[in-house]
Amino acid sequence: MRIISRQSKLALLQVEEVMKRFPQVDYELIKTESFGDKHKEVSLMDKSVAADFFTRELDDALLDGRADIAIHSAKDLPYPLPAGIEVIALTESADKSDSLVTRDGKTLAQLPANSRVGTSSEQRKAELLALRNDIEVVAIRGTIEERIAQVDNGTVDALIVATCALDRLGLAHRASERLPFKTHPLQGNLAVTAANCKLQIANYQVGNRQHPSPITHHLTELFSQIDIRKRYGKVTLVGFGPGDPELITVKGLRRLEQADAIYYDDLTNEVFLEQFKAEKVYVGKRSGKHSHAQDEINELIYSAAIEGKQVVRLKGGDPMIFAHGREEIDFLKARMVEVEVIPGISSGIALASLTQIPLTHRGLSRSVAFVLGHSTNPQTPEADTLLYYMGGEKVSVIAEALLKAGRKADTPVALVTNVSLPEQREVFSTLGELRYAVFRATPVLIIVGEVVGLEARSRKQRVFDTGTQSDTPLIKIVKNDIQQPKAQDFDWVVFTSRYGVRYYENDLKGVKVASVGPVTTAELLKRGITPDYESATQSAEGLLEFFSQQPKSRILLPRSNKGLKALSEGLQSQGHEVTDLPVYRNIPNPDAKLPDLSEYDKVVFTSPSTVEAFKELQGPSKSPLKGDLARGGADHALASSPFKGDERGALLLIAKGKTTYEAIQTI
Repeated sequence: MRIISRQSKLALLQVEEVMKRFPQVDYELIKTESFGDKHKEVSLMDKSVAADFFTRELDDALLDGRADIAIHSAKDLPYPLPAGIEVIALTESADKSDSLVTRDGKTLAQLPANSRVGTSSEQRKAELLALRNDIEVVAIRGTIEERIAQVDNGTVDALIVATCALDRLGLAHRASERLPFKTHPLQGNLAVTAANCKLQIANYQVGNRQHPSPITHHLTELFSQIDIRKRYGKVTLVGFGPGDPELITVKGLRRLEQADAIYYDDLTNEVFLEQFKAEKVYVGKRSGKHSHAQDEINELIYSAAIEGKQVVRLKGGDPMIFAHGREEIDFLKARMVEVEVIPGISSGIALASLTQIPLTHRGLSRSVAFVLGHSTNPQTPEADTLLYYMGGEKVSVIAEALLKAGRKADTPVALVTNVSLPEQREVFSTLGELRYAVFRATPVLIIVGEVVGLEARSRKQRVFDTGTQSDTPLIKIVKNDIQQPKAQDFDWVVFTSRYGVRYYENDLKGVKVASVGPVTTAELLKRGITPDYESATQSAEGLLEFFSQQPKSRILLPRSNKGLKALSEGLQSQGHEVTDLPVYRNIPNPDAKLPDLSEYDKVVFTSPSTVEAFKELQGPSKSPLKGDLARGGADHALASSPFKGDERGALLLIAKGKTTYEAIQTI
């Protein structure tokens, strides 16, 4: 057998350590220098260093047929391995700790401030500075013996080195202490690698079986005697589907039945899991509520696997769609744990079937994009149908981004919560309506595109309108009996609502008039007045932009006594002289009562006053429209729901204008 190894003393001792387990095997040792051995001037802390810095030449020899196996420190192997190379054995690690080497036996705590401590690892540097931020960390290279020589000659005051390396070299006496560092998971392990080939082996024994010579035998069978991975369990990532247990695959169900440990997410029915004998650990993550960080989840799964357990990582939907699936796969495979992935029905796919809204449709949609929705700057792909995952808290941000990207305001949108569960709910809207909207139910999927209209047009939405024109207005408009200045004393009269027009009683002839939106303009037209300017938006933004281009003017603002100061202050900051004139008052409607909100899909707020009245009617002890649907679906619905037992989650809150939108966020 031809074995290739780096030529340092430590590397050669590692070959001896492996091959003494096979005294019946004759081998030829091929010594070589890797690129990393030749270029000791390159710091291993340099992030541009290639992953195969120490292994490339050995891999090439295996692939070229110049060697049969290579033996490495397992932590030196790149991930992923080069194509054609495989690890055929991973040996036991006697010691995974790091040790400190000093000239005079000082411990880390005893080193003077500003001591120079050598290491070749960014992780060790971080661990070191966490304990002693008053020392200088120095990048150091070379063999273990060369590094220790730099301690002895005073180049550095101390050195961090793997304890197992000192032990193998017979230098354990140089360690002043073992350090409480978190080390590489493969530190101390040795790896035997080979190309995918067969080997002629003469007279050797595997277990109690004698093999004649010559014999063709797989290298993996020979080295399986020392491969600790035989004791490892297997991790299977299983997609649970959108929530309904009946939608899990048969294969996924079989893995749950075979599992020793199940690590499960939100959207997994805990009652369903009770039938399985495995240990069950909740590791769910929701917006702002993480039971475990992703790194912790990775470590838990890994630890269970190397203990020999059959592990199921159960994920809502599909493991590979917005579910950290590949992160967990890479974490485990880099540590040489076997991983299988069983697909699940993604909630986005399930949504199409369970709402009968197709993702693609002849003549309407030839493309679909799945998009992560909780980003501050959500993407707006040009696909015909867009499906936003985890976008509940960003409904208005998503709508605004899509409108800016050129989507039409009347583009239909559906917001779907609890896909596949008995409490599944669909709320239909448009991008224009969602621009100033809040939707706090989670989890929610947002589907945007003309395909939504196929279902939306047959689904009547139940809307509770809080405005004065509704059947149950929450506020009343009352005229203010105050002296009203003449319009002719001003350059402009700006009306922000129909009531400002209605209750300003003086003549407007000879004065320029500005209006906010078509409703206000319609009221002006009743008085025979066509505004000189109409803002395209029902908020102060359009007016401020317009007046920023006008000469300094005297402006009269006939409006509510509760009119927000943003407009008048904004105009004043532009140099205009502004007179606020409260011609009417918004007061709570004493006869108003909130209906059973579970009967509605949307609440429309026409002004900040309607928001205040709504909150007053709810009372201080309530938390209306807040909170998400707890994990596990209906079995875990929030007890504090304000909807009289309804478990479908929050209503869609719609504001007419930016200032009202800011107000509804306080509900």
